[in-house]
Amino acid sequence: MTTITFTKTVPPQWLLDMWKEIDDKTFGKGVDCFAEDAVCNLGVADWHGREAIRKNLLEFIDRGFTAHHDVVEYLDSPSLKVFHGLVTMTFDEPGTQPVRPSMTHFFYMDEADPTRVKRWVGAVGPTEF
Repeated sequence: MTTITFTKTVPPQWLLDMWKEIDDKTFGKGVDCFAEDAVCNLGVADWHGREAIRKNLLEFIDRGFTAHHDVVEYLDSPSLKVFHGLVTMTFDEPGTQPVRPSMTHFFYMDEADPTRVKRWVGAVGPTEF
């Protein structure tokens, strides 16, 4: 068993930059917060490598909606970061109402370079019942 102590604080700039890249659909330097060999398990996704994460995020976000991520809370520890927020999903299809599901994300930091994310595990939704 491992005990991890968290501090509730403001989210770091790297995390805000990552969400901005997703919201703006630019997927540039903000996605560089991931280690080169990072793994992303976002919902059913199983993406391996920073460039695969970048490519697959773009393909996912570019499927008929625009996202905007808002911070609700951020919990920090040296090796694990926890983000809870809301994402507003505005759809391209006329007449489709925006949704605002809750989301939770776990960012496991790289032991060799703790400034980089080694594994991202996240869940969003549900978007409707």
